[in-house]
Amino acid sequence: MYPNESLFSLVLTLHSLELPETSIYPAFIFGLTIYLFILLCNVTIVVTICLNRNLHKPMYILLLNMPINDAMGATNLFCQLLYSILSQDTSISYPACLLQGFIVHLYGSASYVILTAMAYDRYIAICSPLRYEAIMNTSNLVKIISGMWLFNFAVIIVIFFLFLNYKICQTHMTDLICYNPSIMKLMCEDTKVNNIYGLFTLVLYHILAFSVVAFTYIHILITCVTNKQSDAKKKALQTCGTHLVVFLFLEFNTLFPLVAHRSESVPAYIRRMFSITVFVLPPLVNPLVYGFKTKEIRQNLQFLPHRKLLGFFHYIMHFYPESV
Repeated sequence: MYPNESLFSLVLTLHSLELPETSIYPAFIFGLTIYLFILLCNVTIVVTICLNRNLHKPMYILLLNMPINDAMGATNLFCQLLYSILSQDTSISYPACLLQGFIVHLYGSASYVILTAMAYDRYIAICSPLRYEAIMNTSNLVKIISGMWLFNFAVIIVIFFLFLNYKICQTHMTDLICYNPSIMKLMCEDTKVNNIYGLFTLVLYHILAFSVVAFTYIHILITCVTNKQSDAKKKALQTCGTHLVVFLFLEFNTLFPLVAHRSESVPAYIRRMFSITVFVLPPLVNPLVYGFKTKEIRQNLQFLPHRKLLGFFHYIMHFYPESV
């Protein structure tokens, strides 16, 4: 047992990838390439929206939060992971572990909140187009964005404040990254309060997001079916279909590892794999689906260093339906 006074100097050990010596450099280069590509895609979307006045609209300002959040989540994973691969040192201080865990949950919950806000924006734009500018004005947009981040921060930080009251009995983590369920397994005492609050936040975010998305998309679908303009109907359905696929993908990718920690029947390597993919796949897919495939963003792309790279993005975008 480690006393509370020594927790800030305590060093934990994350689970190792157990790579053979010959695979260390290839794995590091592969991981670094993925990370740099994620940063390139997401920074491109951020810079494009910020530098083009014609993209300073509620839809794109809300969208701007997604690449920022994705870049934050990917950086939180890859900085520690790439260092541990190259140095073969999986140690991490307890405060750094708590900080990493906080960013993990902030990133995951923000993904839901952002998608929920974007679904609401599309609902107003398609179902009440004449009231759109009045509802999604600058004042309300600032309230939505600041409100969703403050709410997110307040809910998540409570999880990690609760850890300060516990004593730690072991220092070996069962996962490649720190987050609430893996940190709870280090504690000596009963973590029922943390477990209940963690389940509460899990249910809160999933039910809230699913309810809003279901409500808005059902109304959008009804509006599209009754709309006689076939082009508007087609674009609206394509946009909502794309958003829905990404939302369901996020649902599965985040829900599975959190539930798997509470079930002994799920193999540890599957749990670890899914705990990593949530920081890799959404940041890779989201810029393509929400950014480069959106017509106005594609026409104003900034920060792409070479025309061949722009051609590569155009090739990938053929696999996704166009968003409005």
